[in-house]
Amino acid sequence: MSGHSKWHSIKHKKAITDARRGKAFTQVANLVSVAARQGGGDPEMNFKLRLAIAKAKSVNMPTANIERAIKRGTGELGGARIEEVTYEAMLPGGAALIIEAATDNRNRTAPEIRTLVTKHGGRMADPGSVMYQFDHKGVIRLQPKDVEAATLDAIEAGAEDVVEDAEEGEGELTVYTKPTALSAVQKKLSELGHEAESAELAYIPKTPVMISDQKTATQIMKIMDILEDYEDVTGAHANFDLSPELAEQLS
Repeated sequence: MSGHSKWHSIKHKKAITDARRGKAFTQVANLVSVAARQGGGDPEMNFKLRLAIAKAKSVNMPTANIERAIKRGTGELGGARIEEVTYEAMLPGGAALIIEAATDNRNRTAPEIRTLVTKHGGRMADPGSVMYQFDHKGVIRLQPKDVEAATLDAIEAGAEDVVEDAEEGEGELTVYTKPTALSAVQKKLSELGHEAESAELAYIPKTPVMISDQKTATQIMKIMDILEDYEDVTGAHANFDLSPELAEQLS
């Protein structure tokens, strides 16, 4: 799977660190609200809501806050309607970027995201000009005790691809599925004793753009960090990879 890169590993470790800091309550609350609005407030019947709730719990969001976000999404609490919006952009060095956001005010969010991207050398792109460079996939991350067994079980469960992150040295696996199969594969793996460290829908690059220049890498990382800290952004997916030397510096 081409999307499994050195940047992928760095980003995943950063996401875990951020979650442990308990950041981004607004981001995950918006995710929960959008999922509840689209598929209803029962997580047993709404897999997207289950994913959002799991993400909320990973940043230690209190149950009362999660319930309030669900009610906001279903309309029980009123207030401004949260919408999902997707933007496309180009990063320095020719890399592509998909930005997912959840907002109650598109007229505020769009120009603010444009400013964040262009301030550090990126530019916004026309709809469809970037999206074709990615595949939409389900992504499950595991730290199994038996890597070989977990790999075979994932394939039997319907995974499209399974990648071992040998650099981590801890038997980490990334399992890729069709978006519609994510729930079933995760459930089957759980039944077989392989509890997911995380599960999400993500945009996976078809062909990563290699970045080896320090200045370009610094600009890109700055854009990615700022976007991921912006409360309306719920996901930022780029198709760049880092040279081994740069990856070593950033790890």
